[in-house]
Amino acid sequence: MISTSKNLQAVDSWQQVLAPYNVGYRVKLLSQLLTRKFTERLEPFGLTPFHWLVLCCLWQEDGLPTSCIGEKLQQVGGTLTGVLDRMEERGLIRRERDSSDRRIWRIWLTDAGSQLETVLPPIAADLREQAMCGISHSEREQFSQLLNRAIANLS
Repeated sequence: MISTSKNLQAVDSWQQVLAPYNVGYRVKLLSQLLTRKFTERLEPFGLTPFHWLVLCCLWQEDGLPTSCIGEKLQQVGGTLTGVLDRMEERGLIRRERDSSDRRIWRIWLTDAGSQLETVLPPIAADLREQAMCGISHSEREQFSQLLNRAIANLS
């Protein structure tokens, strides 16, 4: 017969892998909450969090090939193509064929897409501050590093 203390240890170890206590569930919950709040803040601009991600890529380096954006965002082509279609319809980006390789489409910001760089990052920063309220700078850095390590472990 297994002792009571061993039973309690087994229950405690299982608690760490069962929802709602496990890390995966809590990371997913955090992601859903952040996405919901960010979606609400982007709604007045007619944007989604995916639009935000594409804009971030282009603010860092305009004129990226579609495939490069997809790699950075780890997205499949069909999903990205639809998002780029809607962004082009809204006048945020334009597509041009690469001058040296006609198979490649490069994505460029329009003036409207560029202007959002002064508006949207402060909104994202405000949400980040709301989420990280009461968490020190060093704890934030450690949290980020731990997330990066867990992502790398599963990639």
